[in-house]
Amino acid sequence: MTIQQLREKIQNLATQAQAMLAEKGEQVWSKEDQAKFDGFADEIERAQSQIRAQERMRELEADSFFNVNPKKKDDTAEITVKDAVAIYLRHGANVTAEQAVAIRNAMSTTTPAEGGYTVPSEIAAMVVDALKAFGGMRDVAQVISTDSGSPLNWPTSDGTAEVGEIVAENAAATGQDMTFGTAAVNPFKYSSKKIALPVELIQDSAIDIIAFVLNRLATRLGRITNLHYTTGTGTAQPFGVVTRATVGKTGTTGQTLSVIYDDVIDLIHSVNSAYRRNARFMLADSSLKVLRKIKDTNGRPIWNPSDAEGITSGLAGSLAGYGYTVNDDVAAMAANARSIAFGDFQQYVIRDVSNSYSLRRFDDSAFALNGQVGFCGWMRTGGNLLDTAAVKVYVNSAT
Repeated sequence: MTIQQLREKIQNLATQAQAMLAEKGEQVWSKEDQAKFDGFADEIERAQSQIRAQERMRELEADSFFNVNPKKKDDTAEITVKDAVAIYLRHGANVTAEQAVAIRNAMSTTTPAEGGYTVPSEIAAMVVDALKAFGGMRDVAQVISTDSGSPLNWPTSDGTAEVGEIVAENAAATGQDMTFGTAAVNPFKYSSKKIALPVELIQDSAIDIIAFVLNRLATRLGRITNLHYTTGTGTAQPFGVVTRATVGKTGTTGQTLSVIYDDVIDLIHSVNSAYRRNARFMLADSSLKVLRKIKDTNGRPIWNPSDAEGITSGLAGSLAGYGYTVNDDVAAMAANARSIAFGDFQQYVIRDVSNSYSLRRFDDSAFALNGQVGFCGWMRTGGNLLDTAAVKVYVNSAT
């Protein structure tokens, strides 16, 4: 029997025993009654013993997966950093003295988050890679890492209107002042919220526990951070690229749920040609569907599939000669919606704080009573569009 089947059996036996107690009330039990009730209790105890035995075997199997060879006098075998993290995820505080030391060595406790651990760099890199799967901002933005989370004001300057000059022989060059500004790129502390996973799954040695747990945590962190990188208000959260970008084109009247070819061209040319060298579109999948149906003045689709992937992939190629990124955190087309962004997204900077990714395993009764283990992850990150002239947005018409 599986552990789940044994638990169901225990529940069924307990229900029958409780029903018998309620039925008999204050009546004097016969020998048969007592024997029947004792039979329920004995069966429950045997099932519980079987569960404990199976759980113990799973623990032994998990331990053997990270087994360290018995040390001889000249043996210097050590638990690797990755193994130490996996042991912590599987067993929490229920580890040997040797494993506890390995966990402390691998996972810094200098930045606790409710008693959590800052994960080592190679594990943190797995989180960052997983974050790229959500939304697309990390694929196109400039991502930097800083050692601390101190406030950072990035200098900005728009030089697209500046030109040089010709000077006559022996003549002095004239001057032209540069205009500088600043854009704050400050980090915010993000949480994945607590998640609950079955004890059996955590203890299963066949599961890549690090990848499994980090994927669940990164899913939530990836979604919330991409949302803020895209449409963040800048108040108690990062500025989003769509929020900071200025309007390049407002849709022609009647284009509340669509965009016409001329407006797409106007949006492209609202961005200075200096930024168009690295420019691309960013839009929701529902908006991409609209643009893929648009024809130019000669009746040709502005969507051009790439030779490598073609129509079969559905998302390959270009729009009006420019690449595109699907980001469903960009608003879908609706009245007054900022539904399409176009420009050089390298001008948007995502700032991650090094060694800020931490996680915690929870074994308290809120989880244990349900046969679960809790996990929560934290990270510090922020972002801002440094040059608002680099990206422009299309706004659907109001009516």
